[in-house]
Amino acid sequence: MPKEPSESSSEASKKMDGKGSEDSTGQTEASEEMLRKRIRTNTPSPHRTPQSSPPKFVSMEELMETAKGVTNMALAHEIVVNGGFQVKATEPAEGSLEKRVKEIMHKAFWDSLEAQLNDDPPVYDHAIKLVGEIKETLLLFLMPGQARLIGQIEEALDLSLIQQQAENGALDIGKVAQFIINTMGAFCAPCRDEDVRKLRDITDIVPLFKAIFTVLDKMKIDMANFAVSSLRPHLLQQSVEYERTKFQEFLDKQPNALDFTQKWLQDTADSMLGESEGGAAGASSSSPQLLLSVHNQAYLRLLNWDHGMDSFPETVLMDRGRFLEMQLELEQLALVASVLLIVYNSAGEAISGLPGLMDRLKSTIKILLAEMHTPSFRADEVFAAIGEKLCLELGECLSQHGFSPFHTDRQSALKGQIAAVKSQDNPIRKLIDSRIQAYLIGFLEFSPHRSPPPLPGGLAPISKELEEVGVKLSRLVNFNKLVYSPFYHKILQDILEPREGADT
Repeated sequence: MPKEPSESSSEASKKMDGKGSEDSTGQTEASEEMLRKRIRTNTPSPHRTPQSSPPKFVSMEELMETAKGVTNMALAHEIVVNGGFQVKATEPAEGSLEKRVKEIMHKAFWDSLEAQLNDDPPVYDHAIKLVGEIKETLLLFLMPGQARLIGQIEEALDLSLIQQQAENGALDIGKVAQFIINTMGAFCAPCRDEDVRKLRDITDIVPLFKAIFTVLDKMKIDMANFAVSSLRPHLLQQSVEYERTKFQEFLDKQPNALDFTQKWLQDTADSMLGESEGGAAGASSSSPQLLLSVHNQAYLRLLNWDHGMDSFPETVLMDRGRFLEMQLELEQLALVASVLLIVYNSAGEAISGLPGLMDRLKSTIKILLAEMHTPSFRADEVFAAIGEKLCLELGECLSQHGFSPFHTDRQSALKGQIAAVKSQDNPIRKLIDSRIQAYLIGFLEFSPHRSPPPLPGGLAPISKELEEVGVKLSRLVNFNKLVYSPFYHKILQDILEPREGADT
């Protein structure tokens, strides 16, 4: 197969992807790239605290070595944290220069192969090279101890013998292709059986070789994903120590690699302890309970992060996409709960307990808010539509159950209250936000010896989604604490101990 100029092997066209959450496609690459930026620069930013040590200049070899360590750390972290992590093939964007170049090169290669095979007598130079590539790929699917299968492939696809047969006009390329197909059928995963079966129906050599390479690429992906699933249990056992060691190596080369983490924890402590004079700081500013409270509150701040203004802490950078995903989901859930609280308070007992109504109203709101984080979202129009739609559904429901419908003035008042929720300063929205925060902090403080946190009032309609977010958040936070606890403990001690001295 022809290779693109930027590729050294066919594997170079693969990249890592995770979860059905389409967001996971660039998760590893994004976090890896941001960490690499931390390697390349020591330039202070407006959001960075003063450096505790002068810039350290490193060689290109050290940069490359560190970048490789960051890549491996990010990949291992993604495999451990993302249970749906998978390897997937990638294709250049439609209409891109890369895709056009690739198509031109491949067409030229296959046209050349076809021309060689149509010569009289046929020329098998390209075909033999393809057989060699296929042979290498088939051998990759085997373990070193599978000597019998390795011997069969080496014997049947002996390139020197095939070359001699071609020179003497005795090569049966179709027979070679059939052996390849049979071997692929023995090696492939059950999900590829149909693809291999279709290969047997192709009679022309050039289309057959094209299809063989396509199926082999899929088999490589299957093998990689099998390796990932097999590796995950072992990584779970070693990942904490591995990530901590890799980060320490990174920190040794970049002494200021915890600047944003320190600022994140410092700002959280300032916010918590500065709310009331002599409040939480009045007891013991370095007590374990206070350290834990500040730390948990810091994680909660990541769910309200201004990604456009503030740099994400280095120690959670690899999970930035996951925190952003939860943040966007929570923003939508807060609006859903706020609107439903307004509706049920406005309609009163008339709709309380009516079967199915809550789910219908919730579904309507979520559908209309589905695009709330896109540039095309128009808040005024959408919340007006929510008010209209809910008033219509409420009117129909009240009529069906023998209640008098909403009067026009009540409908107008309800629509106005719903429209007001779009403002972040809306009292009901702020109330729901604070209750969500209180519920989630309970998950971070939860232990096997304590019962799960109680659900605050007004959150019942979104209880299932909130619990899922809480479980996801607690798992993410607990793993992060395990990895970076030595770094966090030192930073928090440095932040809180001066306060204790000042208080005394």
